[in-house]
Amino acid sequence: MSISITEAAAKHVAEQMRSRGHGLGIRVGVKTTGCSGMAYVLEFADDLEDDDEVFEDHGVKIVVDPKSLVYIDGTEMDFVKTGVNEGFEFTNPNSKGECGCGESFNV
Repeated sequence: MSISITEAAAKHVAEQMRSRGHGLGIRVGVKTTGCSGMAYVLEFADDLEDDDEVFEDHGVKIVVDPKSLVYIDGTEMDFVKTGVNEGFEFTNPNSKGECGCGESFNV
């Protein structure tokens, strides 16, 4: 089981970590919400829980709890800029569909 991050996403996360001044990496998870059922949750990881999985890609640590990993195993996280918009995009092989606004997905 794993999750990966593109070079662009790793660069963005690393910049945010430097600006913040502390932290272990980025925590990626899911929560039940939205019109399709699940949404990605991102936050800085300052410490680890006993059952957390830690992956490292392009020099950035990605922390995932085991309940979330079931839904996002194999996912690649990217950071894209389109015009004035920018943000993270997820390529999740477990996703069966997304809502029209792209804020949530189902498995």
